[in-house]
Amino acid sequence: MSKLSLQNAILTYEQLETTPSKKDNIPEELEDELRRLGCDFIQSAGILLRLPQVAMATAQDIGMGALFLASKVSEAPCKIRDLINVYHYLIRSYCGKPMEPLEYLGQDALVIAEMQILKKLGFNVHVQLPYGLMVNYLKVLELTDHETIPQKAWGYLNDSLRTNVYVCYQPATVACAVIWLAARISQVKLPTSPPWWELFEAELEDILFE
Repeated sequence: MSKLSLQNAILTYEQLETTPSKKDNIPEELEDELRRLGCDFIQSAGILLRLPQVAMATAQDIGMGALFLASKVSEAPCKIRDLINVYHYLIRSYCGKPMEPLEYLGQDALVIAEMQILKKLGFNVHVQLPYGLMVNYLKVLELTDHETIPQKAWGYLNDSLRTNVYVCYQPATVACAVIWLAARISQVKLPTSPPWWELFEAELEDILFE
């Protein structure tokens, strides 16, 4: 029996290069576009449903069923009807079609999708996100009151949800990376004696995504 880990699952380079879409001969450009669209839908739906950012981050790259599951995991459950109506609105808006009442909510399909996700995850829904880590790291570095760094770093974390960074690196590395970038843009020098990233058990080459 495999052991549960409190660390996030990280994909290998081979897994990133051999996605199911690529195996089905879907062009890489189309796959990237659909992935970004899915992320946009999750983010927009989460905002309309007034879900916390943690729920939206947890659900990224999985879809409506994942957002429903993530809302429960983040202790901010949303109603099935509300979720389906929001996605209906977003999809019709994206397609430039006028709003029409839903004749069928598809509640059963949503619940089935949630169960399929749980099965694929082995019912292990633990996900550690870098948001809390980043805030704690900024406190240690005495940067929480800086004029620009906290806001920039938070924004970089949100932007990263539309990339594969979250499945390539552990949260501590991602948190350090956005702090490094925010400090660099803000022209703030971070401690090097000892190297600040070592305090948070991160590697410089990973922070720079080399």
